[in-house]
Amino acid sequence: MGMTIIEKIFARKTGRESVSPGETVVVDVDMTVLIDLQFCRNWVQPNRICDPDKLAVVLDHAVPAPSINDAAGAQRARKFVADFGVRHFYDVGRHGISHQVVAENGLARPGEVLACSDSHTCAGGAYNAAARGLGGAEMYSIMCTGQTWYHVTPTIRYELGGVKPKTVSGKDIFLHIASRYGDAANLTLEFGGRGLGTVPMHDRRTIATQGAELSADFSIFEADDTLLSLLDRLGSTGYHPATPDPDARYHEVRHIDLATLEPYVALPGGVSRNGLPVSQCSKQKVDQAFIGSCANGQLEDLEIAAQVLRGKSLAPGVRLLVTPASQAVYRDAMRLGYLQDIADAGAVVTNSTCGACFGYHMGVLGPGEVCITSSTRNFTGRMGSSAAHIFMASPATVAASAVTGYITDPRSVAA
Repeated sequence: MGMTIIEKIFARKTGRESVSPGETVVVDVDMTVLIDLQFCRNWVQPNRICDPDKLAVVLDHAVPAPSINDAAGAQRARKFVADFGVRHFYDVGRHGISHQVVAENGLARPGEVLACSDSHTCAGGAYNAAARGLGGAEMYSIMCTGQTWYHVTPTIRYELGGVKPKTVSGKDIFLHIASRYGDAANLTLEFGGRGLGTVPMHDRRTIATQGAELSADFSIFEADDTLLSLLDRLGSTGYHPATPDPDARYHEVRHIDLATLEPYVALPGGVSRNGLPVSQCSKQKVDQAFIGSCANGQLEDLEIAAQVLRGKSLAPGVRLLVTPASQAVYRDAMRLGYLQDIADAGAVVTNSTCGACFGYHMGVLGPGEVCITSSTRNFTGRMGSSAAHIFMASPATVAASAVTGYITDPRSVAA
C-alpha cells in the first residue's frame, strides 16, 4: 500500500521503507524555531544544544517589547544566540511573525521536519514540510537532542479542482472547508490536485496556517512548480520533496471545486461548522477591523487591502488596524505604496508583530465591541474582552467592511 505525504516524510526520516497510521516515530528535526514568548516563561538556558545551524530564534509576539517582562525575555534571547552562535536570529529590525520569517528566509523546506512552540507552525506545510507546533518542554528536548516523536495520523486528502476565482482567497477556501467539514482532530490534512496550480503561495500559506483551527496534526501541500520556483528565487537547494503515492491510503478524499467558491465569513466563537458566504450575511455593524497575523499579514494581503481602500475613507466610527507580518513585508509594502493607500483611507498601520491577533497589545477589544478580522482565531476572548464579538474573513472582506461600516461582500465594493 502506498503512502501519503506525511507518511513519506516520516518513513524517510526514520530510515524505513514505510510507516502507517497508528505508529509512533522518532525523527530528526531539520529546523527548530524558538519565539520570544519562550524566553519569557520560566526560561532556563540549556548547557548545550544539538546544532545551532538547525535552530532559529525569532522575536515576534511582543515586539518592540510592550512590558518589562517582554524586554527581559528579549535580553535572554539575545544572550542565548550569542552564547551558542545561533546565526538564524531575527531581532528587532529583522523581526516578524515567526512563520512569515521562516517562509521568507527559506527555513521551511520540502520533505523536511520543522518544529516551533507556536500552534500555527503548520503554516510551513505550504512548503511541503512536516511542520507542527509543540510544547515548551518538548522544544527544550529538541534543541538539545535534535529529535522528537510523532504519532502517524490518518490523512484527509483535499483534491482541489477547477480554477480559483480572483475574488476568492485562501482564507475563503479555508472557511469553506471549515464550515462544511468541521474539525479534523488527530488527522493530517493534505492538499493537491489539478486546481492547486491556480492557488498562489500566499493563499496556500493561509490555508496551511489555519489548519490549527481545525485541530489537525499537520496541514501539508504537494510540492509543485509554483513552490519550487519560489524556493529557487530564495536560493534554497538540497531539499527532497515528498510526493504521495498514487495508491496512498486516505482516511477520506474530499473534492473541492474552486470555481464554485465565493467569499466567506466565520461567525463569532470559532470556525468549525460556523460560517457562511458573505453574500448571505446580514449587515452586521463593526467597530474594529483587523488585517494581519501569520495567516493574512503577507505582502499580497496588504496589496489586496490597498486595492479595496484606495481613494476611499473608513466608515465613521470604524477603526482599521493593519499589521504587516514581518519587517520585510512592511518595507516592501511601503516601497510599493500600499501603506500610503491604507493610511490615506484612515487606517492605522502598525509595526510588524502578532499584535491584536492574540489580544495582547496594539488593538485589544473592549466589552461589547464587534471586530471583523483576517487573523487566525475568533473564539471568545481571543482579541480582548470576552464580551466582544469576532467575525473572521479575508483581507478583502475586512477592508470592504471597514469602508461600509458593516460586514460586506468585497465584490460589491469597486476596487
